[in-house]
Amino acid sequence: MQPASAPTAAFDATGHFAKRKRTALWFTVSLLVVSLFILTIGLTATTRTENITVGGYYPGIILGFGSFLGVIGIHLVENRKQMLVASIVFISFGVVAAFCCAIVDGVFAARHIEPRPLYTGRCKFYASGSGLAYDTQQTEVTCSSGSNQCQLRIRTHTCYCCDLYDCENSDEATSYYEFVGVNSCQDVVHLYRLLWTCTILNIVGLFLGIVTAAVIGAFKDMVGLPLNRLV
Repeated sequence: MQPASAPTAAFDATGHFAKRKRTALWFTVSLLVVSLFILTIGLTATTRTENITVGGYYPGIILGFGSFLGVIGIHLVENRKQMLVASIVFISFGVVAAFCCAIVDGVFAARHIEPRPLYTGRCKFYASGSGLAYDTQQTEVTCSSGSNQCQLRIRTHTCYCCDLYDCENSDEATSYYEFVGVNSCQDVVHLYRLLWTCTILNIVGLFLGIVTAAVIGAFKDMVGLPLNRLV
């Protein structure tokens, strides 16, 4: 009976190892896909305007590189543990970056972009008519704030909202009232949605990165188990 139990135990250990490997691979590939979405949407948002910079794509780079190392490490035979350790380190840094960027982009979208004038069509778009994307021509428009009127100097290819511009305290405005380098005010609406999408994706990447690092860590510790059981 004893010789027959050894192959059975080895088979069970091998099956358990294969199951943990599939689980680790599934989480790692899922994190890689989420990272690509974060990177793509973050880059799209940060290039939408000239005067608003979004940093939400940085976690996509770090998490993507960490999950890529994880996919490679899971399939390695030699130096597997070292590769998985490197993957966990990068994923951990990516988790921290995702947490920070989710807060920064979320607070920025909530506090500094007021979408209601954009949705109601009260914002206006100025283009010089030259057709050049990098035209530096400027003009002055008249904005009303209560009973006061003031002149606002804007550049070409700018969406501006007089509803958000305070003529008396222009330096203390909390919301952006002009968006430079856009093709229409609809681009600003897209930017607002992209910011919230990037924030949500970073939150997903945060929790998925934590779980993935834990799964890879558990798989890393049982790398040599099947071979030892089979000998």
